[in-house]
Amino acid sequence: MIPLSKDDRKILKEIQKYFPLSISPYSEIAKNLSISEKELLEKLNFYLELGYIRRVGAILNHIKAGVKANAMVVWEVDEKEVDKIGNIMASFKEVTHCYLRESNNKWPFNLYTMIHAKTKEECKEIADKIAKATGLSKRKLIFSKKELKKSPPVLFK
Repeated sequence: MIPLSKDDRKILKEIQKYFPLSISPYSEIAKNLSISEKELLEKLNFYLELGYIRRVGAILNHIKAGVKANAMVVWEVDEKEVDKIGNIMASFKEVTHCYLRESNNKWPFNLYTMIHAKTKEECKEIADKIAKATGLSKRKLIFSKKELKKSPPVLFK
């Protein structure tokens, strides 16, 4: 990995903020950074190529859009199968996150997925489809009761 310069950090700090609601948001961001829009776009493409960023995109307010149910589904998966099973789970469009985490004797679940749907029943149906596709049976659905905070990560301050 190529280390980030002070200018790189400045650019990444700026683009992790909310984008301006504008016809040319990159131009406005570049202006804030005192660089050209072309230079900003070249830098962003460079960061993509290096894998420092995966994409630049919008974050949908799913509740306002009508997607009112979400469940963290915790799965008990054999360690040897985690990559294969995780890739199957991640292929479902309703799954927004898929993580491997530590398990223990009291909590055997090690693979976590977030499922979003319009209703709890739809979340359960999606979990059933994932279970069928993976051959897994040991799982729990943990539904959100109330959103207390939702914000994008701030990695550069």
